[in-house]
Amino acid sequence: MSENVRVAIVGSGPAGLSAAAHAAKLGLSHVLLEKTDHLSDTIYKYQKGKHIMATPTQLLLRSDVHFAEGKREPTLAQWDEDARVNGVNVKYNADVVKIEGAKGDFRLTTAAGDTVNAEVVVLGIGVQGNPNTLNVPGDLSIVQYQLDDPGEYIDEHIVVIGGGDAGIENAMGLIADPAQKNTVTLLQFAPDFPTAKGPNVSMLMAARDAGRCGVYTSAKTTAIEPGERRLLVVDTPNGEVKIPVDRVIARIGAAPPRKFLDSIGIQFASADRFAFPTLSPQFETSVPGIYVIGALAGYPLIKHCMNQGHDVIEFIQGNIGLKPADEPLLVERFKGLKGGKDVDYWLDYIRQNVEVFRELSPLQMREFMIEADVHSVPAGKVIFNRADAGSSLWFVANGSVAVEIDANDRAKQITIPSGQFFGEIGLISGRRRSATVRAAQDSILVELPRNMARKLMAQVPAAGEVINRTMTERELMQVFGPGLTREDVAEVMAKAEYKSLRANEVLIEEGDAGLDLFVVRFGSLIVEKAIAGKPIFLSYLPAGSFVGEMSVITGARRSATVRAAIKSDVVKIDGAAFRALLERKPDVLTRLQAQMAQRSALNTHIEAQRESFGSVVEYHSETARFMVANGLGEATDVLLIDETLCVGCDNCERACADAHDGLSRLDREAGKTFAHLHVPTSCRHCEHPHCMSDCPPNAIQRGADGEVRIDDICIGCGNCERFCPYGVIRLDYTPPKKPSLLSWLLFGFGPGPGEPSHAWAHSHRKKGGPEPHKHAVKCDMCAGIDGGPSCVRACPTGAAIRVSPEQYLKVALRHRETA
Repeated sequence: MSENVRVAIVGSGPAGLSAAAHAAKLGLSHVLLEKTDHLSDTIYKYQKGKHIMATPTQLLLRSDVHFAEGKREPTLAQWDEDARVNGVNVKYNADVVKIEGAKGDFRLTTAAGDTVNAEVVVLGIGVQGNPNTLNVPGDLSIVQYQLDDPGEYIDEHIVVIGGGDAGIENAMGLIADPAQKNTVTLLQFAPDFPTAKGPNVSMLMAARDAGRCGVYTSAKTTAIEPGERRLLVVDTPNGEVKIPVDRVIARIGAAPPRKFLDSIGIQFASADRFAFPTLSPQFETSVPGIYVIGALAGYPLIKHCMNQGHDVIEFIQGNIGLKPADEPLLVERFKGLKGGKDVDYWLDYIRQNVEVFRELSPLQMREFMIEADVHSVPAGKVIFNRADAGSSLWFVANGSVAVEIDANDRAKQITIPSGQFFGEIGLISGRRRSATVRAAQDSILVELPRNMARKLMAQVPAAGEVINRTMTERELMQVFGPGLTREDVAEVMAKAEYKSLRANEVLIEEGDAGLDLFVVRFGSLIVEKAIAGKPIFLSYLPAGSFVGEMSVITGARRSATVRAAIKSDVVKIDGAAFRALLERKPDVLTRLQAQMAQRSALNTHIEAQRESFGSVVEYHSETARFMVANGLGEATDVLLIDETLCVGCDNCERACADAHDGLSRLDREAGKTFAHLHVPTSCRHCEHPHCMSDCPPNAIQRGADGEVRIDDICIGCGNCERFCPYGVIRLDYTPPKKPSLLSWLLFGFGPGPGEPSHAWAHSHRKKGGPEPHKHAVKCDMCAGIDGGPSCVRACPTGAAIRVSPEQYLKVALRHRETA
């Protein structure tokens, strides 16, 4: 084959096919080069019967190719028909391996040796041909990177790796027909599913709860062990597990085909493997005359890809003024900014001024800015107040903001300059705002919703790295401050490393040599000392604590063992770099020496108890082990019932119901007990709440005192109930406000006195009434009710108390000492 055309289009996916169809409509000489024997290989390789969404729904489709939400098979059939009707000149089995020449005279060579001469080239080759591969020791012959027809697999043990839409849909396809008898497990590296669509996550969680699909989050595959049935070795928050497996389907993403594009001379936004090509607003690369559209441009939604295919042909024809179909949405976003600038100006302005956005392509910027709010804020205006609810992430595109670090002294402030971000505490843990933030000068701020901020961190590794680095930097300044600056900790940050720990994994071993310091980012640690051959509990270290300072200051061997109470992340700080900081900042050294003196005194005290084993010290350690084993290490507030004082009156449950429209959030009898202390089923208000992982209406918020509450906008989807590992959330009917006693007696209006909501709902349905609305119910610490938690106030004997994990240990020990 040797052909001369105006436009050569490589790749027949939604973008390339749309470009070819529009070229045909305009009468341009063109050729569509497809390396396989069918159109749209990526969609073709979707699993059989896959449902394809046409999002965003509000976006106009410009393409000459039809597309609507539906199944894979009719979509592909429609595109075959559209290619025929539009007269698309398509060449199959034409795998382009080389592109040479310059604008006006490009020469494309296929693997078969055929050539095409073209004035311009449009690349719509996507990224799925370059999938990320599983790199672990063992037999990788059982690993595949796509799923064609789930119905082909019968009675197999299958593990799907990857919690994006593709992975979830593969897993669901493999269990869709129970007659296939597949045993399926899905592994997700992250603690939740930031890149998957909400309905897919809900479907996966429902299958997990029904016992149809195993699900592990925060899971990392480490090896494939041999045997009659191979074992997939997985590192999970609760330790190592080995899963019997016949087949592994790895849906762990893909990267741009860098080698091929480099050979053409196309430049990328950065050296990162996942970076995308640098493009003009008209999709032109750094090589004049070569254009990139579709997923390879960094914006993979099908409808967007098809619009790009239409638009790139218009640009090639000289219609440079054509605006993208999403332009009206972005015009709305930027309408509050002054200066009369257009969308392209503001997109580039924000991308260049905010470090996190610099690695994004212009098309990726459009995706995230459509979901963002852009604010023009005058100097002095409050952006948010201390204790306000909010979990969005804010970026300073121009100007600066002042963060009031002392509620009683507005003069104590730190300034966040242009290019930086703030609000990360609400983003990570959902806590209320920890400080009041004002515009220090006239500023342009970008507010990214929590779900999009998490998607940004997950999909753009360079952006996630910037956010993580800055958060760590601020945490170090807070832990070892006050008074430290970014410059002070720069050397420490340059050598800092991140480490994840499984529950019970040892971080520091007593007696080892080591001069590094560790800061707890998430989770919590337990410190123990071996005395008379037994591990004796010393202290509990929640997030924000540090450990290892004794060895840093004195150079001595480790004096205790430190291990994770729950799955935890720590920052490892190089000892030499930190000692250099202490030499420059003697105030920091003084504070550390005071901390070290307290811990040394505790060690001395414990050593003095060497003769008293079987009593207080050993009991204290047993209590700590119970706390770790039952996940109390991630709580911020735990309800305890002292069974030596409890008389079983159930006043606590009744008081809870009276305070919450008849719906009690407490089950006194459920839960576990250690010695005299019972931990009933009641919300623990975790430091990093699992229930917030996927709440579509963002109904779960943190209160001013750290309480985790569910707002009235709850839609009853049940995601929080499924994500909570402690069974403290349930879906229940929302009863109407209780009628007067007379209305109940005379007209039967309900619920009546003492009648629970589920009984009322059942009665209501029997009478032919509509299905009442369900919503999520859990303890909210009686937020807004004077006097604090009703369960505690209603206890006549003082048996019910609410404590932090540190206080739990003290309460247990105090009772033992006085028993």
